[in-house]
Amino acid sequence: MKRQTELGGVIPATVTPFREDESIDEEAMLRLMDWNLSQGVEAFFIGGSSAECFLLSSGERIHTFEIAAQRKDRAFLIAHVGAISTREAEDYARRAVRLGFDAVAATPPFYYGFSSREIAAYYEDIAQAAGKPVLIYNFPGNTGKSFDLGDPVTRKLFLSDYILGVKHTNQVVYQMERIRQLNPKLKIMNGFDETMVAGLALGADGSIGSTFNFMYPHYHKIYTLFHGGKIEEARLAQVKANNIMEALCEAGLIPAIKDVLKRHMGIDVGLPRRPFRGLNPDQQAMLDQVLENNLIS
Repeated sequence: MKRQTELGGVIPATVTPFREDESIDEEAMLRLMDWNLSQGVEAFFIGGSSAECFLLSSGERIHTFEIAAQRKDRAFLIAHVGAISTREAEDYARRAVRLGFDAVAATPPFYYGFSSREIAAYYEDIAQAAGKPVLIYNFPGNTGKSFDLGDPVTRKLFLSDYILGVKHTNQVVYQMERIRQLNPKLKIMNGFDETMVAGLALGADGSIGSTFNFMYPHYHKIYTLFHGGKIEEARLAQVKANNIMEALCEAGLIPAIKDVLKRHMGIDVGLPRRPFRGLNPDQQAMLDQVLENNLIS
């Protein structure tokens, strides 16, 4: 099968498997990727929020890139390299590109009140280090950093040659459409699984999602239905996906995804890293019922 060469489509944001001692389980990560590939997955987003990136050491983040790079001949690979320090993000970007990743993405630097000029310079420096444009990982709910399209510096950033596009993990899909309108050349990836149909309707090139780790067939069906003009069927499949998402979030999104992968899909990725905790029996029973009623295989 011909390997995907451009950003787009339905892309899992791969989780980081851990052993009981919280060390990274390389074999489990490759099993998960191979299982996804057998389902038709053609690209992976490595080292993002679903991968518990900010709970990993710098060496561990690079190690996940090294593991994923073993599948670079079979899939389009995107590395999340975001950090508070530009120097750290530059290092991740260089390492990922040397390992054969096709693209790099970065959250804006957070915690400190960086100005729009400092954030724009951060992205330019990462692009120079990588030798290729950067995908902006727009996740204001977690980073606390939002992009103001009314700011001339921010508008210039989205119009620059060193930006590949946007992973729009923001419930405000209106902003995604405005970014698309501002610069139609950008690759726009919807980042909230629960707004996939809305994102596609407003011009997204695809979606990158955490639940795609175990729900790829369900979301690929939504994607196919939408592009086949079967909008109402796509919407109904989105409703079922959102029923599952609601249950996952109630239990705790990342712990729940890992639990489902182990108990329902036979892919043991371990527990999430502390301070996360695993699910209790009541949460598992609730999830089992919701999955039985809504998951499209």
